[in-house]
Parts: sequence; C-alpha cells; structure tokens
Amino acid sequence: MSFQILGTGSFLPEKVVTNDDLSHMVETSDEWITRRVGVRERRVCTTESVTDMGIEAARRALENAGVRPEELDLIIAPTISADTISPGLGGMVQQGLGAHCPCFDMNVACPGFVFGLDVAAGFFARGTVRKVLVVSAERISGLLDWTDRSTCCIFGDGAGAAVLGVGDAYLASELHTKGGDDIISIPTAWDNSPFYQRTREKNAVHMQGQETYKFAVTSMVNDIRSVVAKAGIAYEDVKAVIPHQANYRIINEARRRIPEIPPERFYMNIERVGNTSAASEPILLDELARQGLFAPGDLIVLSAFGGGLSSAACVLRWTKEA
Repeated sequence: MSFQILGTGSFLPEKVVTNDDLSHMVETSDEWITRRVGVRERRVCTTESVTDMGIEAARRALENAGVRPEELDLIIAPTISADTISPGLGGMVQQGLGAHCPCFDMNVACPGFVFGLDVAAGFFARGTVRKVLVVSAERISGLLDWTDRSTCCIFGDGAGAAVLGVGDAYLASELHTKGGDDIISIPTAWDNSPFYQRTREKNAVHMQGQETYKFAVTSMVNDIRSVVAKAGIAYEDVKAVIPHQANYRIINEARRRIPEIPPERFYMNIERVGNTSAASEPILLDELARQGLFAPGDLIVLSAFGGGLSSAACVLRWTKEA
C-alpha cells in the first residue's frame, strides 16, 4: 500500500520583483538574468510569513481534496526557512488549520518535498495513516545577500502542498545525499554564546555556480532514468516531468540528455516564480493540475536537487478527476 494525491494547493506572495527592479539594486540586467537563469520575475514576501504561506497553500489543498483538517493523521513540512526553529512550520500549519495530528519539519533543501512524499509513503505502508498533508513553504528572500547578483536574482518565495490518501499511485522513488557544505551552504546565525570562538560566514545563501550546475544536471538525468526503470514504465508514457525550478539551463540540458521524453513534457514556471526551494515542485504540480493538464492514469515524474548535496525523484500515477 502506498498513496494517491487527493488534492493540491499553492500560494505566492503579492509583491512581484522584476529583473528590471533588481537592476536598480545590483549590477545586473533583465537580459543577463534571463539568459543565464531563465527568471524574469519572482514573488517576494513583504508582510507574509512562512507560516502564513504554508497555511494558505494547505487550506487550498484540503479544499481541492475535499478533506477536513480534523481528518489529517500527519503533517510533514519540508522547509529550510521556517519562521522559528521551534515550533516548526508543521506545528504552526496544524494550529492554523485546526488539525490535531502529529507534525514535523524536514530540512533537505530543494528536494525536500520529494523526500517528504517518500517519508509519507512509509507511514502509508505501515497502515498508520489514511490522510497526510505534505506542505512546503519557503521565504528564501530572507536568506539572500541582496548585494550578490549571482544568487539574489535566482530565488523567490512561495508555498505548495499536497493531500495524500490511501492508494497505489506512488510507483517508484530515488533519494540521494552527498554530504558537504563546499558547493551550497546557508550558515546559521546562532551567535548568542559568548564562549564560541569559530568565525562564521555571512548568514546568506552561498553557491558555487558551476559545480551546482554539474551536480544538478547529472543528478536529474540519473534520477529520472532510475525511477522510470524502477516503475517499469516506458519513457513515452510519461505525461509530465516536474523538475525543480532552479535554472532554465539546467532543465534544458537535462531534457536534452533524455531525448526519450519529448522536451515539451518538461514543464517550467521559473520565468515568473523563480527558485522557491522545497516549494518549487508542489507549486508547479498544483498549477498544472488546476489547468486541467492531468487525467486519471497519467504518469508524472518529479525530480529535484539542491543543498546537502541531495537529489530525489519519484513516479506518480495521477488519480484525481479534473
């Protein structure tokens, strides 16, 4: 026994920050960002908290699923930017929804949502749950060095969620971690101790661009090929690939290396949303579902990569009527 997706939801902050807006803050241009990253605009929180976004995405997913908060048996919240270390995002979403189930956060950076689905599958396999909410919300704008054009132009804020129920639609998964902070890191600012003597980097996203690119492309290609083989499906039967929205060039190169899947089946919203870390895949999944792209029986591949370094992919069979 595994699960099926009963409903999806997402939320984006109101404020839109365009590339032209950024060009007045750092030395960059719309042409430079669009060509190198593929982002034209992103949403950025002004008054919205991570909790606010997570609650709203979760509410929309529950409404879409026809599930009441009190029916939830578990909430899993993948995020790297919760408003507080404790309580976590999951507990705050629980309170906001009026649910009464166990909750916990997961920190696996950008692949967090896919890791969360796999963890949920374990609870379903043991028969201990019947309804699970996986909700990812990220306010990456608060973790950026807004004077660093190599990172501040990439990211955006947002939240996405999925309600899972008992079913057999989770067909295969692939999870990997290669530990280390030399390529991607976000140092913490836990500096209250007067005894701690080690110096720390600035509390902001640090990335080695070229190494990140190589890891991302290789991971996406290998993970997608692996889960397709594990699921025992044909490439031509994949209705959609939902890749982590990190960089247009990464996605474009990955789909070039998997010619068995038509390139138009690799979907993107990075142009108007940017990289929303763990919220990336559920936001795009919700957008496509609400556009009526999926029909019962369609096969969907999710693929993500990011800090850790970690990567993940899975194959889902869509079961929800449009």
